[in-house]
Amino acid sequence: MNEHTQAARRLASEFEPLRKLRRSVGDPLLEPRAPSAFHALSRAIVHQQLASAAAGTIFRRLLLATGTPLNKHRVEACSDEQLRGAGLSAAKLLSLRDLAHQAPQLKLSTLHHLSDAEIVERLIQVRGIGRWTAEMFLIFQLRRLDVWPTSDLGVREGARRMFGQVHRPTEKQLEEWGQRFVPYRSVAAWYMWRATEQPEEFFHGTVVLGC
Repeated sequence: MNEHTQAARRLASEFEPLRKLRRSVGDPLLEPRAPSAFHALSRAIVHQQLASAAAGTIFRRLLLATGTPLNKHRVEACSDEQLRGAGLSAAKLLSLRDLAHQAPQLKLSTLHHLSDAEIVERLIQVRGIGRWTAEMFLIFQLRRLDVWPTSDLGVREGARRMFGQVHRPTEKQLEEWGQRFVPYRSVAAWYMWRATEQPEEFFHGTVVLGC
């Protein structure tokens, strides 16, 4: 049993709505890690503010232009015209260029040795990488277990449904609600995303205390 499954079992034993959802959707299933931190961050930049299908198409075109896995040298070997031709917006092109430029001092291959807070602080120095993108990197690439992306609309909506509320929580409220899921908030976030895929009435009848 991997640590995400163990975490899911623990959370389900303590929180009835999550227990019901786990019975329906199973244990957390994460996509395979990207071949490198640079590759993962580049993919995250491409996916920002785009539907998954559209972002996936652009990223595949980008890999055709650069070669895979993505790295600093492959990006720098491509012209702006080649990168824009893959579908990158002007802003995302600048972000990818800045990631390549800063890669040596970011020491991406050593990030896994740092704390979550240190990784976020380092990554947000890159143009176009904010806290949310850094948190997604922590959850999906580094598999950190206790990341709670309070700005994510999917997590906020899923929490609203799980906690039986009329309105989505503010980021401050979501931070408070998330304390009950420490030290497995990444796993809780995965279930919040799955909660948004359920009918609105899915959690009717479950009991939530202390939100």
